[in-house]
Amino acid sequence: MLYAAAAVFTLTTSCDDDDKTTRQVTPSNVVIVKGSEPITSNTTWGSDKIYQLSGRVTVEAGATLTIEAGTIIKAEGGREANASALVIARGAKIMANGTPIEPIIFTSVLDEIEFGETVSPNMDPSFAGLWGGVVILGNATISADAASVQIEGIPPSDANGLYGGTDDADNSGEMSYVSIRHGGTLIGEGNELNGLTLGGVGNGTKIENIEIVSNKDDGLECFGGTVNVSNIIVWGQGDDAFDIDQAYAGTINNFVGVANANSDHALEVDGPEGTYLAGFVMTNGTLIGYNDGGVDGGEYADFRDGAMGAISGLYFANFSEDSDAELDDDATSTNYMNADLVFTNWEFNVDHLTAGNMTVADILKDKSAQGGALSDLSFASVVTSPTVGANLADFSWTWTAQSGKLN
Repeated sequence: MLYAAAAVFTLTTSCDDDDKTTRQVTPSNVVIVKGSEPITSNTTWGSDKIYQLSGRVTVEAGATLTIEAGTIIKAEGGREANASALVIARGAKIMANGTPIEPIIFTSVLDEIEFGETVSPNMDPSFAGLWGGVVILGNATISADAASVQIEGIPPSDANGLYGGTDDADNSGEMSYVSIRHGGTLIGEGNELNGLTLGGVGNGTKIENIEIVSNKDDGLECFGGTVNVSNIIVWGQGDDAFDIDQAYAGTINNFVGVANANSDHALEVDGPEGTYLAGFVMTNGTLIGYNDGGVDGGEYADFRDGAMGAISGLYFANFSEDSDAELDDDATSTNYMNADLVFTNWEFNVDHLTAGNMTVADILKDKSAQGGALSDLSFASVVTSPTVGANLADFSWTWTAQSGKLN
């Protein structure tokens, strides 16, 4: 349910380091959306208001949430059960279609960004974990011990947290030209929300032109499902830029990751958890690492637990001396040798390095007990300029591009 306030009030929010930040909110421009009252009928959020998420706001089955181009959504702080987030439950839909000129922006209440702005006037990517994130759940196939399971970050008592099913063409709506910023608050011990979580989402759903900035955990994580994602950029995540689990079987095309000092892997890929086996496709990616004088950077990629899929057309740049891409276990190594995990046309730019992992053989490693799967490295090369990767022009609308991170 929506509540429009009547007078100026003071809002105090807990930041990531438990500091208290206080600012005034002008209620004439703010509509508070309470998590205690889920959205159960078709609802539209217009661009003439700022919508303030207060708690875990759920769109329940049968309802569609429409968000107009240019709308700003600001989430309150809070941790664990009190974390603010937007959850699209199975059977519900989100229709959030921004434009390059008027993107839809999800951010924190501490962000002073207003109508018509795409760059925050007071916050930079050092701010992370200030709220939860956006979670979309569907009825498509996942690999798990059951046909449907509970998504991480939502209490087991909340049935709206279930995802998975048998409808691979399931439609959870549309998201385009959407920027999700400063999320990933703690929801349990060692457990934060991703910027955008897709759990069992079907390929009837459209996800394209997405930016995720400064999320404390992963940028995008796909738990099974068949949804296709295109033109997606992750900047300054605290864990992995792109994370794949539970036999995700869609395609991620034209993607960019830009790391910062807190980032871990550009790619983290886990294999199926149950008997259902399926592989994903990732193609045309540009992944920019972080290094401080050649050291202290995150990793290129980690493939583990019997990972399956095909990844092609990757350009990596600016990673550190000890960054590598690994096959972690025997099941993953075997899948690579059996062509259930396929790598094609990878390029590494190491011009900034003077020591460490400067060759393909040093970067790409089979760390399984059996070893030897990566004896043929003809799919990869060291280059000074890319011939593969993402089309960076497609991201000119983003805060990332406007901050010069794609130059």
